[in-house]
Amino acid sequence: MEIRTAFHRKLHNIQIDVLAMESMVEKAIDRSIEALKNRDLKLAEQIIDNDQKINRKRFNIEEDCVRLIATQQPMATDLRTIISVLNIVSELERIGDHAEGIAKIVLIIGDEPPMKPFIDIPRMAEKTVDMLRRSVDAFVHHDADIARQIVAEDDEVDHLYSQVFRELLSFMAEDPKTITRATRIIWVAHNLERSADRVTNICERVVFNVTGKMEEIGASKY
Repeated sequence: MEIRTAFHRKLHNIQIDVLAMESMVEKAIDRSIEALKNRDLKLAEQIIDNDQKINRKRFNIEEDCVRLIATQQPMATDLRTIISVLNIVSELERIGDHAEGIAKIVLIIGDEPPMKPFIDIPRMAEKTVDMLRRSVDAFVHHDADIARQIVAEDDEVDHLYSQVFRELLSFMAEDPKTITRATRIIWVAHNLERSADRVTNICERVVFNVTGKMEEIGASKY
């Protein structure tokens, strides 16, 4: 009994670490958009530097999971939880990479004036962060219904991305001199759109963890 209690304590601590990693990634996304809106190059550099902390967090969680499997040989639900964690932290790390990608674009843009006020891109970021936070909460609370709902909300991010893309294409068509600047902003929007797609992957792992069945929820993003 004491061995199982210690096992579940360690598994609980791993899930707490996943929540901490999600918070780090969430902050990276928020700060990348802040850097974009304010042309804050110093903040962009900080985001790029901090990405290494997110990477290390992933590796530490993976090592804890592997150690738990090797020493405790978990079965059934516990094993599904550990497998889900391994996949979720991989997705979180990649979302962190997307935030880092936005920061790198900010450095490329430098002090160029914006083509227009940023409206839809911050909305994309806000929705993506909301989905991300709730998806990891759903994992911790074993809520497959919430996970399925979040996947359906990805359409909102896709719609905003299409809106940004069409608007920037119109800028390029009207004035070819804006092509380079507009393309950089499309890259930003694409990073956010891909981040939301990775949230849907997290949600699929939540459903797997709860039901024991691997399902592709919604249309494939690949």
